[in-house]
Amino acid sequence: MDGNGFYNFTPRRKRQDTWLRLLAAGTVLYIVTLKIVQYTENTHLVPTLVFVGNFLVPVAFVSFFYERRGIFSVSMAATALCFLYGGLLGTITAAVVEPLFIRELTFISSFLVGFIEELAKIIGVVIIARRRRYNSYKDGIILGAAAGMGFAAFESTGYTFAAFLNTGGSLSYTVMITLLRGITAPVGHGTWTAIFSGVLLNESVAGRFYLNRKVLTAYLTVSVLHGLWNGLPQVIDDFIPSPNADILALAAIGAVGIIVLYHQWRKAEREFIPFQ
Repeated sequence: MDGNGFYNFTPRRKRQDTWLRLLAAGTVLYIVTLKIVQYTENTHLVPTLVFVGNFLVPVAFVSFFYERRGIFSVSMAATALCFLYGGLLGTITAAVVEPLFIRELTFISSFLVGFIEELAKIIGVVIIARRRRYNSYKDGIILGAAAGMGFAAFESTGYTFAAFLNTGGSLSYTVMITLLRGITAPVGHGTWTAIFSGVLLNESVAGRFYLNRKVLTAYLTVSVLHGLWNGLPQVIDDFIPSPNADILALAAIGAVGIIVLYHQWRKAEREFIPFQ
């Protein structure tokens, strides 16, 4: 009740913690599945363990942004399709194109990987946004996060399953790869594609995309960050063979991406200013 004797019926702000509950529940399920595999030694559950472990963080990351979409038009169906397209079409395209240009992963070729994969991931965003004509910063960030995390989830699943096979079924090594890639995914693929997609869609008009200076700058920025992420540890290991140095370098690269994405999100928030 206010000072004039009237009740205030202002609606309470909706909680935006579904992503956190999803992450918590998924973590519990992952641990339970892991313990069952260890206890029963049932290898039939290993694909389930790999799948849950590598999709959990990407799905929670996308949910975090989707819950904050506000008045913007991006739908759950479009977000889910972007996750699928970014994952399937992105990883398949990268797998076909990269061997044509890269024979050995070096510091220089790491940047080629960045340029190729950042284009491969954006395919899903272009397919969805072209048909539905999304053209705001926030729509672009959400769809880009979905495409990037879809790519991360499918790529990590491949890496983890390969690690399981190459180590003769080492469960501990498989879990370690899952944890490492899960922790780093949000500051890697998800952030980079969200940055690129946010600018691309903000510069588009009625489903038509324009390769102007802002779009090219965004693409170059995320591709360079991607290349540094892959290549800088190799250079550091040649001079400072220490895991701590690698972690600090990756943390710095990840921080740059997060800062850029944060500024983009703040700009997206200012796209709509409610009447007072």
